[in-house]
Amino acid sequence: MTAVAGRKTMTMVAAINDALDIALTQDPAVHIFGEDVGVMGGVFRATDGLQAKHGVARVFDTPLAEASIVGMGIGMGLAGLKPVAEIQFAGFLYPALDQILSHLGRYRHRTRSRYHLPMVVRAPYGGGVHTPEQHADSPEAILAHTPGVKVVIPSTPADAKGLLLAAIADPDPVFFFEAIKLYRSVKEEVQEGHYTLPIGKARIVTPGDDVTVVCYGGMVEVATRAAEAARQAGIGVEVIDLRSLVPLDTDTILSSVEKTGRVVIVSEAPRTSGFHSEIAAIIAEEAIEFLHAPVVRVTGFDAPYPPFTAIEDVYRPNPVRVAKAIRQVMAY
Repeated sequence: MTAVAGRKTMTMVAAINDALDIALTQDPAVHIFGEDVGVMGGVFRATDGLQAKHGVARVFDTPLAEASIVGMGIGMGLAGLKPVAEIQFAGFLYPALDQILSHLGRYRHRTRSRYHLPMVVRAPYGGGVHTPEQHADSPEAILAHTPGVKVVIPSTPADAKGLLLAAIADPDPVFFFEAIKLYRSVKEEVQEGHYTLPIGKARIVTPGDDVTVVCYGGMVEVATRAAEAARQAGIGVEVIDLRSLVPLDTDTILSSVEKTGRVVIVSEAPRTSGFHSEIAAIIAEEAIEFLHAPVVRVTGFDAPYPPFTAIEDVYRPNPVRVAKAIRQVMAY
């Protein structure tokens, strides 16, 4: 791929690194911290070179203590800084849930908007690379259920850069989940310099008139491959990349559902009470008269994510399972 003027070919992890570098350069209030983000540059090298360029006071390592990482970020945000914390894996967030549920999302309401908390919490999430236990969890539903925080999950390098810069500029807390599978498996041209994308606006990946497939993060690649197989069989599939769960672009979802009348929702999180179920409920409430078939969910299973083994290929949704769901709603 040959880059054009003002654009550069990047992987997702390179685009994230570029966004963090720009934020640090443009705003002295931005500080980055977390486990191994400084000297090592992060376990996936998302912060590689940033400490050497911007100094140990702006990019620094922390102890292995997720509750302390989030709690410190809350104090920094209330003091007027713009903390960008990295949780090494999203499945490590659980010790920090007291800080998240009891404090992080509540300060605007608690102070009647006298205080804001402009904090970003980045975390790699999801499977596809055979990681050990808790390294592949998808806990986005817990966060989406927490009032006062936003949840952003990009699926492309260009989206990752623009949405991360928007998240850092946002006056409220934003959780920014990054699909591990996509860190280096996808490359595209990314605009150089500073730009932002609106948080809360979905992206139509491929247009179609027969079936709507709703997905986000690491599942966009899976859904797109299934949609291509369906198109070869004469089925027009509209793939919607949500980009963010909170706020959720319900207008784009409902507009597509009104057109197609058939819906498949894809998520690698466990099936019961996942965010995919919230999407299905919204469609049932707002667009049931347009449905020609029940909404079908293609998800992970109600079991811990399998470590290391090939069982992961069964647990994690794949194009074959999504294509089967597409045929199912078409045949109803």
